Amino acid sequence: MTRLSIVIPVLDEAAGIVATLRALVPLRERGHEVIVVDGGSSDGTAALAAPWAGRVVDGPRGRARQMNAGAALAHGDVLLFLHADTVLPAAAAAALIAAIAAGASWGRFDVRISGRSAMFPLIARLMNWRSRLTGIATGDQAIFVRAALFRRLGGFADQPLMEDVELSRRLRRIAHPACLRERVLTSGRRWEARGVWRTIFLMWRLRWCYWRGVSPVELAQAYR
Repeated sequence: MTRLSIVIPVLDEAAGIVATLRALVPLRERGHEVIVVDGGSSDGTAALAAPWAGRVVDGPRGRARQMNAGAALAHGDVLLFLHADTVLPAAAAAALIAAIAAGASWGRFDVRISGRSAMFPLIARLMNWRSRLTGIATGDQAIFVRAALFRRLGGFADQPLMEDVELSRRLRRIAHPACLRERVLTSGRRWEARGVWRTIFLMWRLRWCYWRGVSPVELAQAYR
């Protein structure tokens, strides 16, 4: 049986971490692994996660570093990197395992966005379309990759932003991603907090700058 290791980096995610992990209980019952890597939360995230995860460990702060730390502890055949505010649908694991069995090396899911904005369905459709067109996946889409391939490539680059894009570029040179139609549900809280249009323009500007070679450190400062 293909075993999944689901790695979740967290930082002050007390408000939603239990809901994310509760959705993974059926997978744990089937022998898959859930590893939560805490980057120094001050709101009790780790304690809330502990009853719902296989392992909760401390890691160096930074999403890329936390995901690499979790991957180093994983025993699964396939690594699935899940954001703390993203919920997997019930059919996700079966679709992922079927894609791997069919020869996929890596991939991601379609996404839908929860929240009040009427723009979210359109944003999600554009994200999914762009990903299919470019072969680039984002962390919101729950990237998965064969563990041996991830380790051979050295994992995520040690950078504070665009680590998902950077890894996708390296993986894309090896194989096109499996773009699964099952949709993960990710929170629109950041769009709502900053303003939907402002966030859209900011993310496109950051991607453009990254493509032009601007340092991820500078981009992370602009993002914050």
